[in-house]
Amino acid sequence: MRTLVEVVREKGMTDPRLLAAFADTPRQRFVPLRSAARAQFDEPIPIGHGQPTSQPSLVAQMIDALGLAGTETVLEIGSGYGYQTALLARLARWVYSLERHADLAEHARANLAAAGVTNVEVLVGDGTAGLPAHAPFDAVIVSAAAPTVPAPLVSQLAEGGRLVMPITGEAADIVTLYTKRQGQLAWLRLLTPARFVPLIGEHTR
Repeated sequence: MRTLVEVVREKGMTDPRLLAAFADTPRQRFVPLRSAARAQFDEPIPIGHGQPTSQPSLVAQMIDALGLAGTETVLEIGSGYGYQTALLARLARWVYSLERHADLAEHARANLAAAGVTNVEVLVGDGTAGLPAHAPFDAVIVSAAAPTVPAPLVSQLAEGGRLVMPITGEAADIVTLYTKRQGQLAWLRLLTPARFVPLIGEHTR
């Protein structure tokens, strides 16, 4: 069986820091106990509330697109069980993770603490509103789909920062990379089609 590092490398990811983060972050620690045996497969895993933890190769593509160097403050929308959060924490200076479901946030906190991850704060709230008190963010990653990027997330993205988010499409959601130029969100490139749960909150339309 291929390791997740091998899977990620086969998807074209070459950043040694990203590959090391996958090697050093056991996914089985970040899924429900009943699903631990499936954690080494490149597939989504249900975590409750109709939510999945995304397949690792998709997580890798989204994180890689942010181009993290280790000095950034990142905003993550959708903590889940904390797997993507843990990967981000190995690649950035600090991660604020916002989760809509309080019980999932608690699982994420416990899993991150057990893994020794300390440069993360998991909060409960409306992901579409972001965290204005902690803005601006050098990078924003959204793990749910909407027709457009919520305006608060655009305003909280730092000038020159990067934002990756699935945009709702007819046949599939399209994971899209943006930056911010002169105060406006600017499209950079499409990453991959995928299927995500809908982004729910006050600022979706």
